[in-house]
Amino acid sequence: MARAARELGLKPREFELAVQLGEVRTVAAGPDGRRRVPPEEIDRHKSSEGFPEALRSRLWVVGTAEGAELMGVGAARFTRLARAGCFTPVRFYVNRYRAVVWHYLAADLAEFADREPGLLTGRIPALLRTALDEHSDRRARGWRARRVDQLTAQASDAWQRAAATAAVLDAPELAQVVPDPGERAYLIALRPELTRIRSEVPAAREVIESLVLAEDPDEIDWYRHCLTTTLPQARATRPAPGTDGNRKTAQAPAAEPEPRQCDAEPPAARSVRPGRLWSWLRGRR
Repeated sequence: MARAARELGLKPREFELAVQLGEVRTVAAGPDGRRRVPPEEIDRHKSSEGFPEALRSRLWVVGTAEGAELMGVGAARFTRLARAGCFTPVRFYVNRYRAVVWHYLAADLAEFADREPGLLTGRIPALLRTALDEHSDRRARGWRARRVDQLTAQASDAWQRAAATAAVLDAPELAQVVPDPGERAYLIALRPELTRIRSEVPAAREVIESLVLAEDPDEIDWYRHCLTTTLPQARATRPAPGTDGNRKTAQAPAAEPEPRQCDAEPPAARSVRPGRLWSWLRGRR
């Protein structure tokens, strides 16, 4: 992975984001869960038009001040739009005041500005004001949804997909959906990291841990549904290690007769997807 980052001319955090976003494809490198970048993926990028500037433009990340300037709005309006879930953060950090600082893809902001110019000026529409009244800040929710989508897409089997969904449920919620301790332990062992941010400060660590877990009742219900839908698929491939597949399946919650399509993202958390306005972005860097 380190060599791939050097070959692509990306800094470590840029490369990590590229892998998360699927811009750089990785494959499993062994049973320990490590991943690598195939040589043909490096060749694909190097032979693409505009490399490496085009790739780095797709990974251009901005904070509130730069994002507001990019969209041509004030910081206060940008923050209200972000809180309402108009665009989704791709990463965050906790500053020394234990405040969460969100970062966004410039591509997301560019597409949103082009698609919804009416939201950049004038009075905030009633629909957005209502959304802010119901959920004062959707940024953490949107970030979780985005990360679960990414981790689900990288999963190599149904158990790993289930573990990605289970990663945002706390212990009591997970126990209700997965009553079998063997299956629950297996999901925990497979559970991927939503963030690699660490802190030695207890208060900051608590903030980070809280951001990883679903919090609103409807969000929790959605992930519970997704996990309930995925578990039968996982059990059909193989039982969890150390469990009796037939007996445990009977104990677990039954899937819905006609389950809804579950793409691991709560409907209320959907936001603008990254666009393809790369020339526009490169002209403003």
